[in-house]
Amino acid sequence: MTNHNEAATVRPSTLAWVSRHLDAGEHVVATEVLHGGLSAEMRKLTIGTRGGGTRDLVLRTYVDVDHAEDWLGREAGALSLLPGTGVPAPGLVAVDPTAAHCEYPSLLMTHLAGRTVLDDEGLERRVPLLARQLVAIHALRPAERPREYVALTTPDTVVIPKGADAAAWRAAVDVIRKPPPAREGRFLQRDFQPGNVLFDVPPARPADARITGVVDWAATSWGPTDLDVAHCSVNLALLHGPAWGLRFPAAYERAGGVRAADASERLYWLIRDGLASSEEVRSVARTWRAAGRPDLTTRAVEKRLDAYVTALMGAPG
Repeated sequence: MTNHNEAATVRPSTLAWVSRHLDAGEHVVATEVLHGGLSAEMRKLTIGTRGGGTRDLVLRTYVDVDHAEDWLGREAGALSLLPGTGVPAPGLVAVDPTAAHCEYPSLLMTHLAGRTVLDDEGLERRVPLLARQLVAIHALRPAERPREYVALTTPDTVVIPKGADAAAWRAAVDVIRKPPPAREGRFLQRDFQPGNVLFDVPPARPADARITGVVDWAATSWGPTDLDVAHCSVNLALLHGPAWGLRFPAAYERAGGVRAADASERLYWLIRDGLASSEEVRSVARTWRAAGRPDLTTRAVEKRLDAYVTALMGAPG
């Protein structure tokens, strides 16, 4: 077996578990680290087939992570639901949520074509695609609902960036002191953002870009569509500038998505997810730099977050 680097090595018990879920005559011939995950180790496994060809799988492993069993259970449930829905997602091969067979809780899934695109170039074309894909996800009506969403921040855990507009941030924190608005729930991906969407962008025809997959379904939940919209919005703001975060909700609505009718309710969800990002700026910036955005230093991301939250407080909804 060939490793692209030492970090790509699959641990012995996990490798044996993977091998048991391959077809007869198949074996792992190479492994490669995939970048982009905040909490899980991701590896692409190249599988040698009986006919002399290859196919790829992806291994997700949680090492010393709280709630790994819950996350893997939710992801396995989502991946089992999505085939045949038209939402491009990996197929579930096997899951070991309690590490009964692997060194650590793990999930094995099919590999999707395409790549994440985090550059600014071509964003004007990709945002409508993101919006339409999110509308399609929210249209799913599973026979069994996933569990209710969990809020990712509280007024007491918000981290105000250094040099931020303190008055705007205090006002923003006051927004989420109120109870969450009552709203009919929908199926949520819950981590829908550019880092979890794969694109095929033909070099000669960038206008023909298309989405080939949505990955990382570990936080699948049931809740208001505005929460998924808010999460994608803040990630666009931090990756590409506040203006893009402010534009995404309208793109979602143009694609047929339905948000809360009341402006104060829309603002609540945008602010809640925006403030949640304050608690993980350093780790998010580090992940994006590893994925090819060296300009996204912690300070640069903090400044964008401050500008985004300030803009939201000045232009509700």
